[in-house]
Parts: sequence; structure tokens; C-alpha cells
Amino acid sequence: MAKGMREIKRSIKSIKNTRQITKAMKMVDAAKLRRAQEKAVAARPYADKIKEVIASIAGGTNGFKHPMLETRPVKKTGYIVITSDRGLAGGYNGNIIRKVIQTINERHKSQDEYSIFVIGRKGRDYFRKRNYPVIEEIVGLPDSPSFSQIRKISSEAVKLFADGQLDELYLCFNQFQSALVQNPSVNRLLPLDQIEGETSGVNYEYEPSAEEVLVDLLPKYAETVIYSALLEAKASEHGARMTAMGNATDNATEMINKYTLFYNRARQAAITQEISEIVAGANAQA
Repeated sequence: MAKGMREIKRSIKSIKNTRQITKAMKMVDAAKLRRAQEKAVAARPYADKIKEVIASIAGGTNGFKHPMLETRPVKKTGYIVITSDRGLAGGYNGNIIRKVIQTINERHKSQDEYSIFVIGRKGRDYFRKRNYPVIEEIVGLPDSPSFSQIRKISSEAVKLFADGQLDELYLCFNQFQSALVQNPSVNRLLPLDQIEGETSGVNYEYEPSAEEVLVDLLPKYAETVIYSALLEAKASEHGARMTAMGNATDNATEMINKYTLFYNRARQAAITQEISEIVAGANAQA
């Protein structure tokens, strides 16, 4: 009995240590979530304004053609997948990876029909281990990434599309709704065939010409959308980890209460047994 009580006591101490860690991680990610959410919200107006300007130019340049605005027969598709470098975030990585795999299985019959650009160690390890065609990767991004840190992968993806090596480009990430809700999304980024007509009615003047401005602006718009999605994904990651660590803390508290109850019952049974033995010994001597 004493041995069993020691094991229960050791388990209670171990769970308390774990609860201390998960509670600290929850508080850290709650602070990171606030900052990441602010950056994600701040990036939206810039992307929306670029889209508005592009729509204005595209709508006013009759006969102007650009690879990023034209739909062509799909022979090869690119997927930009955003995951995290660390785990302990509940279903954050698993949900978006399953969404991507489901999309690939529905749309493609062989690996020759698609390529993957992956951001985050979890996604990189998953796809590389299973021999998916990963052609570009970025790992080790900080909690507040800068545009320059992801420009290489975004520029490469846009360039491959503009050169005709990719006919479609999809952006796959967890869209931030709240700390409790992150929606895995697979959105088509290129071509921008639906952008025309999304104007605000404002007339712009361009120098040297609308066509030349559009040529420079289209790649920048696509890169901006990718960066905005990364900020959304970072906010989703911190929200998912905060929720997961909160649930882990609650579960640890529940286990501590359960083991404490077992310990008290075992201790009470041991005391009762000792009293019974004392009384039985006294009666035997009487």
C-alpha cells in the first residue's frame, strides 16, 4: 500500500510540473497572438488597395495581355503550403496538410502534375518524408516574419507561373477567425482572371503608362497576398497553440484532482488498516 501511495504522489508531482509548463506556454502564446493578429489586420488594407489599383488598370487597358491575368490549359499546378516550425498546436498543422492532400488527390493523378512550395518545418518534414515534389522550402521563420524573409519563395513561385512552368498557383494556409477557430483554406492565387471589375470607381493617372505600371504591380500584388497569408497563418498558429495549451492545463488539473482523490482514499484505507491491526493486537493480549 505504501508503495502504491508513493507512486500516486510521484504522479501528482509530475503532472503539476507539466501543468506549470503548459500554463506558461498558454500565456506566452496569448501575448504572441495579440501581436500577430495586429500585424495580420494591418496588412489587409495594403493588399486590398493594390488589388483595387490593378483592377482599375486592367479594366481600362483594352487589349492588354499579361500571363498573370490569363487563364490557360492547366498542365501543372503549384501549391504554396504554410505550416509551423513547432508542434504542440493541436490540429493546426494536421488540418491544413490533410486539406492539401485531399485537394491533390482530387485534382491530380501523378506527381508530374503539381509542385509544392512549403513554409514551415512541419510541412517540409511531412512532404519530404513521403517523397512529394517539394521544389522550394523556408524554415526557421520568427514569430513576426518580415516580407524579405519570404520573398525568395514567393518570387520563385510567381516567376514560375509567369514563365509558363506553372499554369495555376494555389495558396494553402490556416485562415484566422479567432483563437478557437482557424479555417484551413486552399485559395487560387494565380491567374488573376477574376480581378477585373473589382474597382472602386476612382480614376488614376499613371506614369509612364498604365501598362508598364501593371507589369511591375502584378508580381508585387501576388507576393503581398502570400505575405498577408503568412501573417494570418502565424496568428492562427498562436491561437491554436494557446487553445491547445489551455486544454492541456485543464486536463492536467482534472488529473491532479483525480489522483489526489485516489491518494486520500489510499491513505485513509492505510490508516484504517493500521487502527484495525492495533485493536486486534490489543484484543489478543487481553
